[in-house]
Amino acid sequence: MEGGIRVPDSSSPVLAASAAHPSLVHFALAVGGFAIGTTEFATMSLVPYFAPDLGISVPTAGHVISAYALGVVVGAPLIAVLSARMAQRSVLLLLMGLFALANAASALAPSYHWMLLFRFLSGLPHGAYFGIAMLMAASLVPAQRRTVAVGRVLLGLTVATIIGVPAANALGQALGWRWGFGVVALLALITVALVAAYAPRDRAHRDASPLRELGALRNGAVWLTLATGAIGFGGVFAVYTYLASTLDAVTGASPATLPFVLAAFGIGMTAGNLLVPRFADRALTTTASVLLLWSAACLALYPLAAQRLWSITLDVFLLGCGTALATVLQTRLMDVAGDAQRLAAALNHSAFNFANALGPWLGGIAITAGYGWVSTGWVGCALALGGLAIWALAVRRSRASAPQRSAG
Repeated sequence: MEGGIRVPDSSSPVLAASAAHPSLVHFALAVGGFAIGTTEFATMSLVPYFAPDLGISVPTAGHVISAYALGVVVGAPLIAVLSARMAQRSVLLLLMGLFALANAASALAPSYHWMLLFRFLSGLPHGAYFGIAMLMAASLVPAQRRTVAVGRVLLGLTVATIIGVPAANALGQALGWRWGFGVVALLALITVALVAAYAPRDRAHRDASPLRELGALRNGAVWLTLATGAIGFGGVFAVYTYLASTLDAVTGASPATLPFVLAAFGIGMTAGNLLVPRFADRALTTTASVLLLWSAACLALYPLAAQRLWSITLDVFLLGCGTALATVLQTRLMDVAGDAQRLAAALNHSAFNFANALGPWLGGIAITAGYGWVSTGWVGCALALGGLAIWALAVRRSRASAPQRSAG
């Protein structure tokens, strides 16, 4: 240990050649998360502005958001496997370069179909960037602080929901929606400069290969961890997607209050990622279980909390705190993925984008069936408990296999 930086052995993918303090590297990586979080969430708020300009309806414009999510789901595992023999630093620079180019192209999109293509391309680097960035962040600190390091990278995304999204939306309203995507391209270029300056110069593991990464697909522990996030996190999106409509139809709040309620969710996300990793590094299994129960409780209370502005704001804040589950599961994947670290880390973000599709879909079914806007809370609670059941199975399976490994 030198200056707080763990010096890997000669076979490690990260070398101690960088003179940058881990905190500087974490900051550089978090700026990329800030750029990604800004475009992911701000696009939803820019739909009413680019839809008429591109000659499409608002529901049709929603396909643009789906195209981005599809890019994440496809790009995360594909890039992780194909880049197996590349250094982490090089991959991060290429991914942020592509992200900058695709968002700049989105800002210049001449038609709906070009916009679909450019948003799909923008989504491709998302999961792989976060996966590789978190592996790099964790490699620079002692093992007992890995979750804290992962949380620092995700802080970029959570802070984006508080600062980046409102700023991009305000810029889009004042100067035109294209500037909302243009500023993200600029943030991506800033990330490229910061990663080039501070990220350690590393080399891929000597045995790295696409086939070795694909080994994660044969690992039951990896699949159960991914399923925990894909199901358990769906409840958050079930509520978040219909929050504006709930505030209007149930709470009776003014549309002007929506940014403040959304900001409360973002503040909760940020608080969760600052506090929860410290507990996870001491007791990861227990922390994940508590977070899933926490989310289930917040979602179960949502129908009651929705009756008052102060209570729904508090409930949304507490629900945001529970999103630190993403950070905890990322560390769990590092423990169970074996030699397929890159693919498993990237797949975590595909899993959460699956949750982003599943939650709103099931919530929409409940609303359409006549159960009302607050029924999304009950749907979300069921999903959180479903995730907890999968997590319990994963923990039980892990404990059952531990004596076998010891005997071997």
